[in-house]
Amino acid sequence: MRIGEVARRTGVSVRALRHYERAGLLTSRREANGYRDYADTALVRVRNIRHLLDAGLTLDDARAFLPCLDGDVLAAPPSPRLLALARERLAVLERRIERQESMRDRLRKALGDEVRASAEDAAPRT
Repeated sequence: MRIGEVARRTGVSVRALRHYERAGLLTSRREANGYRDYADTALVRVRNIRHLLDAGLTLDDARAFLPCLDGDVLAAPPSPRLLALARERLAVLERRIERQESMRDRLRKALGDEVRASAEDAAPRT
């Protein structure tokens, strides 16, 4: 199946599929005309890659799941290594969330101060 068909059936862009291939997560064979030809199993693999990425893992992280990318990733019993990887990624995401919330709170405070100052400037003086 050609790359456009894989993209259409998985909802993943052609560009992303090429990126997955460069990252070593997806393989294809080349036809005589140079077009990529993917096996039907590529559909499951791409969906599993997307699932891992949507869960906050990186492409590098997803490489650790190569042995189970062609099956049901969620049903596979997790190895201690994969659990540790997921916990590490979760810790990274938690730190990012904390930083984002801190920035949001500072911006909210700054805007609150600005709104109060604007209201005071606009209030009639007696």
